[in-house]
Amino acid sequence: MVLTTISNLGDQKFQVLGMVSGSMVQSKNMFKDIGAGLKGMIGGELRAYTEMMQEARDEATRRMMAQADSLGADAILGVRYATSSIVQGAAEVLVTGTAVRLL
Repeated sequence: MVLTTISNLGDQKFQVLGMVSGSMVQSKNMFKDIGAGLKGMIGGELRAYTEMMQEARDEATRRMMAQADSLGADAILGVRYATSSIVQGAAEVLVTGTAVRLL
């Protein structure tokens, strides 16, 4: 399946099937928090959190693609990611796009 942030495919004709989305709520891990706290004192990338959020983005993307696949889509256009804090210690990754069938 083609995923793109652009809203068209040049001269390629397509049928819009509808908006699709996927989300994943990821909570912090006590052990990652301890490591992040120590790293926060000295500065630098919090790799455990970077990896955790990448896993959440990947899962949200898989869920969006599954929804698009169920509609018979060949591609998802205008893909956008957003992240928000849900409760203390948990964040949501949301991905949205427009499912299309190539003609």
